[in-house]
Amino acid sequence: MTQATGTDIMEPRLALGTGAYGGVMKAMFGLEEPLRRSTLEPALRELVKTRASQLNGCAYCIDMHTKDARALGESEQRLYGLSAWRETPFYSDRERAALEWTEALTLIAGNEVSDQVFARVRQQFSEEELVSLSLAVAQINAWNRLVKPFRPAVGSYQAPARQS
Repeated sequence: MTQATGTDIMEPRLALGTGAYGGVMKAMFGLEEPLRRSTLEPALRELVKTRASQLNGCAYCIDMHTKDARALGESEQRLYGLSAWRETPFYSDRERAALEWTEALTLIAGNEVSDQVFARVRQQFSEEELVSLSLAVAQINAWNRLVKPFRPAVGSYQAPARQS
């Protein structure tokens, strides 16, 4: 295995939060407010954001949301197992439903969200929570699509000391 060299690491294309990009970020951050007011657990939201970012290959967002999840008390074991969540005993039925919903919505192109997936997620989430969960998935997918092409410096994000 070889170590990455300066030519292997992608250089940032635009600085996040500057110029025209700053207005887009402000609007995207506004979508976070209804999620903060929802009854979705903050740690669950971070698992969803991490899983969607894994599927989309967004290194910056994976780095950010695993750091935020750890700041909420999430274990390393559960974060490491997230990409293979179906094969591990680390997640509750509610978390499994949220992760399955996340994958269905993230990989929606050319795929139908089946009645079976909907039924499983609906058993775990109220109507209001399901709408909030869907917004969380849509939002992180939008972030992945805005962040990944502009290549912010991965590893630069610092999570708050301890979130609640």
